[in-house]
Amino acid sequence: MGGDAAARIEVRVRDEIRRRGVDPSRDVAGVRALVDEAISAWDDDALVGAVVAVADRAGIARTVLANVAGLGPLQVYLDDPEVEEIWINRPSQVFVARHGSSELTPTILTDSQVRELVEQMLKMSGRRLDLSTPFVDASLPGGERLHAVIPDITREHWAVNIRKYVVRASHVDDLVALGSLTPQAGAFLAAAVVSGLNILVAGGTQAGKTTALNALAGCIPARERVITCEEVFELQLAIRDVVALQCRQPSLEGTGEVELRRLVKEALRMRPSRIIIGEVREAESLDMLVALNAGVPGMCTIHANSARDAIVKMCTLPLLAGENVSDRFVVPTVASAIDIVLHLGLDHRGRRRVREIVAVTGRVEGGVVEIESLFETRSGALVRADGFPPHGDRFERHGYRLSELLVAS
Repeated sequence: MGGDAAARIEVRVRDEIRRRGVDPSRDVAGVRALVDEAISAWDDDALVGAVVAVADRAGIARTVLANVAGLGPLQVYLDDPEVEEIWINRPSQVFVARHGSSELTPTILTDSQVRELVEQMLKMSGRRLDLSTPFVDASLPGGERLHAVIPDITREHWAVNIRKYVVRASHVDDLVALGSLTPQAGAFLAAAVVSGLNILVAGGTQAGKTTALNALAGCIPARERVITCEEVFELQLAIRDVVALQCRQPSLEGTGEVELRRLVKEALRMRPSRIIIGEVREAESLDMLVALNAGVPGMCTIHANSARDAIVKMCTLPLLAGENVSDRFVVPTVASAIDIVLHLGLDHRGRRRVREIVAVTGRVEGGVVEIESLFETRSGALVRADGFPPHGDRFERHGYRLSELLVAS
């Protein structure tokens, strides 16, 4: 009977929304008030015997609000702070990830429900998904990142991923508190950011690259102006002077697309003190190198299995920018533009950990960029190695003594 009551109350709420012209996606508080009104009206009807009273008033309110102003059966996972990602392989398979581990939920949807949920999310984002554009990458009002693929790219069902970006770290100190790195490594990274060194954050999927980038950005001095460039908004920087830019898909006519390369170029015209690029995957890496080589400090993330692999990848991705770009230009530019590489990974329990921090010396031997290990993992612990970072003079100008920051522990 509770399910029938919830369905009938939901109909009342939807009728009121249409009558009053309320936008559920923008006025959640207004919808919540309408839900309370509808439940109170139901209680009044129950007193005179017109309907059967319901026991779980709060539960019905949550269900109706989720269906009308939220994402229905998925809303409970969006509201759960421990859930990091939600994905749908088929309507009968809804998975979530908690603390790096995946689990199959009891939620079972229908094909039409999946389509309606995706269309509802896209309505909020202004992006589209159709046969001409079978992939979509969009950000939701709550900061979640949606990725969806439709047949015939997928075999039969819509594939949907909703990645929640939970801000667990807004400063390097938060990473230390979470156990992702040691206090000594955290102090060094904070000093490197303040001193204006260029940092590359590397790791695999779900290794915590965006979280680490957000934490590093929290160390940027308050007076600096930061421009961020992302495919889809994910970073949430606690910075006073920040402008966030994201890419745009082409229109139905195939016009109006804004790629990451364009954002990086435009960012240089916006008087940045720092540039932060969410992730480099292709030719935009060349524009990033040009920006860093122009004296604008920056940070970005990249998919790589190790710090060495990250440098190798940075030496190859810019070659995608065109035939006139050669490794004779790219390799020495990487050596001079990148200063620190931070590599993250998941341990056997699914916990995110910094595995190594290396310094790029600026030297190239035989076409290979030289690196020195600053911190490395031994016996499961991040410990001090024997390398030293470049630009020691920058640390000194900002009041840091490398000998104290990097004293062997």
